[in-house]
Amino acid sequence: MSDNGNLLAEQRRALILDEVRRRGGVRVNELTRQLNVSDMTVRRDLDALARTGMIEKVHGGAVRAEAARTHEPGFEAKSALELPAKEAIARAAAALVHPGSAIALSGGTTTHALARRLTGVERLTVVTNSIPVADVFERARRRGDGAGATVVLTGGVRTVSDALVGPVADAAIRSLRFDLLFLGVHGLSTGAGLSTPNLAEAETDRRFIASARRVLVVADHTKWGVVGLSSFAGLDEVDTWFTDAAMPPEAAEAAREQVRELVLA
Repeated sequence: MSDNGNLLAEQRRALILDEVRRRGGVRVNELTRQLNVSDMTVRRDLDALARTGMIEKVHGGAVRAEAARTHEPGFEAKSALELPAKEAIARAAAALVHPGSAIALSGGTTTHALARRLTGVERLTVVTNSIPVADVFERARRRGDGAGATVVLTGGVRTVSDALVGPVADAAIRSLRFDLLFLGVHGLSTGAGLSTPNLAEAETDRRFIASARRVLVVADHTKWGVVGLSSFAGLDEVDTWFTDAAMPPEAAEAAREQVRELVLA
């Protein structure tokens, strides 16, 4: 792929589309280096191609349209993406958690970043279907530098993102009530709402939402416009979406029309 930063938009998009068709998918950080353009320029190009239906955006890049709705990266792969954004989101969201709260953390790398900021909160009860999130609190307990949160880990079948889903998880969550749900998502869009490639995870996330007094989505700006196989909630069911300041203004405006509150961390 050319590294000429002076390519016209149509030329860049043709090169990106060729790369997607040849390799099956592309990553934003690779394209910025190969095309010698900014991250925002690449994302605009991907948005334009996605609107044509020739590709679909996924977290951190894009894939062939026919592959996007069932593509789910593993936890380790996602952990390396958008690290500063995830830390900023986690810092902003953690301010809502007070001693004595009962909260839920779904699977995801941003909820994992949030968990690391909550180990010192006193008398905290945490319900989670995320093995890595539960491990954060367990490691803090063993080190003796946490506040000893009570962690309820649902059972279920493990996904590639290290979340527990399925009927066992759903039954456990159905019997519980919590003040705040911090929800990681695969994608958000005006048409599909919140979505995931995993059908069982979609149902587990529905159970989380039904058991929560407040629904708080923690997801960086690259999740906007991404659509997974299964939608599980509308944007109007989200009380607050914590995202990062790199969210494009037009996307932020569209999100504010549906979510009750948008926080740019």
